Amino acid sequence: MFARPWALLPLFVVVSTSSAPGPAGNGSALRADIEYANVDGLSLRMDACIPSAVQNAPGVILVHGGAWVTGNRKLDVAPLFQPLTDAGFAWFSIDYRLATNVTDFAVGIEDVESAIRFVKSHAAGFHVDPNRIALVGESAGGQLAAMAALRGDSGASARAMVALYAPTDLVALLKTSNYVPAQLRDAVVGTPWERLILAGLAGLSPINNVRRDMPPILFIHGTNDPLVPFQQSTDMCSRMRAAGASCQVYPVEGAGHGIRWWEEQPAVSMAYKQELIHWLKQQLGPPEAHT
Repeated sequence: MFARPWALLPLFVVVSTSSAPGPAGNGSALRADIEYANVDGLSLRMDACIPSAVQNAPGVILVHGGAWVTGNRKLDVAPLFQPLTDAGFAWFSIDYRLATNVTDFAVGIEDVESAIRFVKSHAAGFHVDPNRIALVGESAGGQLAAMAALRGDSGASARAMVALYAPTDLVALLKTSNYVPAQLRDAVVGTPWERLILAGLAGLSPINNVRRDMPPILFIHGTNDPLVPFQQSTDMCSRMRAAGASCQVYPVEGAGHGIRWWEEQPAVSMAYKQELIHWLKQQLGPPEAHT
């Protein structure tokens, strides 16, 4: 079900400048560059914001985007840091292994699972309730987080998930979206490897792995997204509801792809953040619920 595809080359690269998270505030403490896993000598790290006044806060693990081949844990999801801090959540923004060749496209899913296990195993030190952990993934990070949530491996389960403009149907994305360059699409479609490649992508598509007992998902998606079509979120939610799972779609009217660009429209930015925080509190409970 979760087989790796044998071909998905780098899609596009956005150069990011690393920057440290801003001041935590609200009685919270920042911890940077925490190693949560080491894979064959590669150190995978996270930044964390830990509430000081609550011993068992709900926790949120943030998974940045970047088309699986690039991205920055300090920059790409930075618009979410302060809202989560102000709401009293602990948050953890993670690195993961990027796709450097055609055989390791899915390794990021394993890294998200490792991050969940790490946070849960260090819950007391992080002032986190291990039973109240949510995933928030944007763009490619949303696909990785969704697949980790769907696997639900022992010790790596999540209570809920927020998917920001996440690719949920990789086969459709390969065939129809500008998220995949034409030269890559042409190199796949019609080749002897096409069936194998598409089967691998189908296995890594959240829409094909829906189950009744999966965690609830809030989909937040710009209606004018030119890279990952808005329909990917609505179709995924429809598939979930048909299976008896819980989901909600929050359309960001007229918006494109990327929360950093949404910051240029304060009203849009404020509205989706309020919805995200409200929904997470509904799913996880308020920070003071289990003090």
